Amino acid sequence: MQLKRVVVTGMGALTPIGNTLGEYWDALVKGTSGANLITRFDPTNYKVKFACEVKNFDPLSMMDRKEARKMDPFTHYAMACADEAIADSGLLQQSANLDRIGVIWGAGIGGLSTFFEEVVSYTKGGGAPRFSPFFIPKMIIDIAAGYISIKHNLRGPNYGTVSACASSTHSLIDAFNLIRLGKADAIVTGGSEACVNEPAVGGFSNMKALSERNDNFSTASRPFDKDRDGFVMGEGGASIILEDLDHAKARGAKIYAEIVGGGMTADAYHLTAPHPEGLGAKNVMFQALEDAHMSAHEIDYINVHGTSTPLGDIAEIKAINQVFGEHIYDLNISSTKSQTGHLLGGAGAIEAVACVMAVKNDIVPPTINHQTEDPEIDSKLNLTLHNAQKRTVNAALSNTFGFGGHNASVIFKKYAE
Repeated sequence: MQLKRVVVTGMGALTPIGNTLGEYWDALVKGTSGANLITRFDPTNYKVKFACEVKNFDPLSMMDRKEARKMDPFTHYAMACADEAIADSGLLQQSANLDRIGVIWGAGIGGLSTFFEEVVSYTKGGGAPRFSPFFIPKMIIDIAAGYISIKHNLRGPNYGTVSACASSTHSLIDAFNLIRLGKADAIVTGGSEACVNEPAVGGFSNMKALSERNDNFSTASRPFDKDRDGFVMGEGGASIILEDLDHAKARGAKIYAEIVGGGMTADAYHLTAPHPEGLGAKNVMFQALEDAHMSAHEIDYINVHGTSTPLGDIAEIKAINQVFGEHIYDLNISSTKSQTGHLLGGAGAIEAVACVMAVKNDIVPPTINHQTEDPEIDSKLNLTLHNAQKRTVNAALSNTFGFGGHNASVIFKKYAE
C-alpha cells in the first residue's frame, strides 16, 4: 500500500529552560542551564541537591483547583504542552473529524509523586487504608493521554507508551505509523515526566546515575566531557501534532517539518548499562535511516541521547561512528540535555522539538558545560560546543535510549512538495 506522508503542524513545550515553545527554543539557542538547587522538597540529607526544575508554572492557570487536585504533576505538564501544541496547530479550529484524531503520550514513570505521597500518608495513618479515590488514576501513565482526549473530545487512537527514557520517542513513532497507515488523520503526541521528588532523586542517586556536583550545579550536565559524572534530573514535557499531509494541506495548516522515519531496537545486554560497542544504538539509527529511505550522508544534525554518563556517551559516539563513517565529520552533534537535564520519559519529546526547530530555523543548539576533552572521543567531531551554530539543516535525527535496553530514533526533514 502507498504510505501517507506525515508532517508536524503544531508544537508545545514546558521545560526547565522555558514554559512555551518560543521560550524553550530561545533558551536552547542561547545555551541556558536549567539547573538549580531543588525546591520541590528539602534535599539536605540527599547526596544530590540540585535538578532542572520547571519554573514559575501554575496548573491553576489552565484549570480550576478541584480539577488540578485530580492530577499528578506529570499530567499537569502534559496538559499544558498539549494545549499549546493544539492551539499552535489550529487543528481543532475547523470542522475536524474528532473520531480520527488521537492522543499517544509517553512517560517513563508517571505519577511517582502521587504514589510516594499516598504511601507516606498511609504509613503515618497507623495502617488505616485511607487512600485517595484518585490515587490510581493520578498514578497510571496512560491517564495523561486520557485527560488530553477528554478535554478536547478526541476519539481516535488513545494510549500511553512506556520504555523508560525512550518513551516519548516511541509515542512519536507509533503516532507516525498509525497516520501513515491511514488509521488517523492527526495525533497529539509527546511525553512528560515529573520526577524531581524524593524517591526518584534518591533512587537514581543511590545507583550512581546522577551527577553529584552540588558545588557547581549549573555546569553539572556536561556530555562528552572527560570529567562527566552522571546526568542531572529534569522535568517537564513537550507535545507535537503529527498530521497526514493531505489533511494538513486541505485545511491550510502551517508545516514545520516532515517526519520521515523511525527505528526501534533493544540492546538485549544489561538493565541499565548500554552495550559497550553501541550495538543497539547503531541498529536503531540504521533502522531509522532505512525507514526514511535515506542514506547516512543526508543527515545534517544528530540530537544525541547524550546524558553525561561515563559509559553512555562513549557507547553512543561509537555507534554514530559505525553508522556515519567519514560523514561523522560533516555532522553537527549536540546534547541539549546539557541545558535541560534529563527528562526521562519526556526527553524524546523535548529533543524532537529541538530537532524540528533546528530543521525549520537552520540553527543547531549547543552542547554547553564542556571543559575537558575526553581522549576516548575524537576531538575532530563537531559536538557544537558552547555556542549554537548556523548551518543548513535539511534533516535531523534524534536518539533516545532507556533503562532495559530500549532504543528509539526518529528523523525529521525539511518539508517539500
